[in-house]
Amino acid sequence: MSNVSANAAVIDRYRKELRAMLGDISQIDRKVLTSAVNEGLKDVKKNTPVGQYPKGSGKVGGTLRKGWHTTPTRPAGKGIQKGLENNVYYVPYVNDGHRIVTRKGVTVGYVEGKHFLERANNVVEKAMIREFNAEIERVKAKHDG
Repeated sequence: MSNVSANAAVIDRYRKELRAMLGDISQIDRKVLTSAVNEGLKDVKKNTPVGQYPKGSGKVGGTLRKGWHTTPTRPAGKGIQKGLENNVYYVPYVNDGHRIVTRKGVTVGYVEGKHFLERANNVVEKAMIREFNAEIERVKAKHDG
C-alpha cells in the first residue's frame, strides 16, 4: 500500500517550488491532474475483469470495464479534483469481494476482491509525482536557459 500522507507532502512541496517560480500554477495543476487520472483510467480499465459466460447463454461480459470514466476537473477547497467513476452497481462487490449466500440466507463462501481500483489509485499517485517532477524540470529549463 502507498503512504498517502507522504505522497501528499511530496506533491505539496512540488507545488510550492512551482509557485515560487511561476506564481499562478492552476493550469499546471489541471494538466498534471488530468494526465495522472487518465493514466489511472487506462490502468483500471486494463485490470477490471470481464465476465465469462457459457457459449450460447446470450450473455456478454465487459459491462463493468466499459463503465469506467473520469469526472470533469472542478475546484475543491484550495485546489482542484478529478476522479474515476463507474456507474455499474456491482463495482464494490467485484473490487472488494463479497460473500456467497443461499436462498435461505446461509453463507456458503466468499469471493475475494480483485482490488483494481486500489491499484489504479496507486498508479495515479505515482503519475502525479512523476508529472510534477517533469513540469518542474520543464519550467526550470525554460527560466534558467
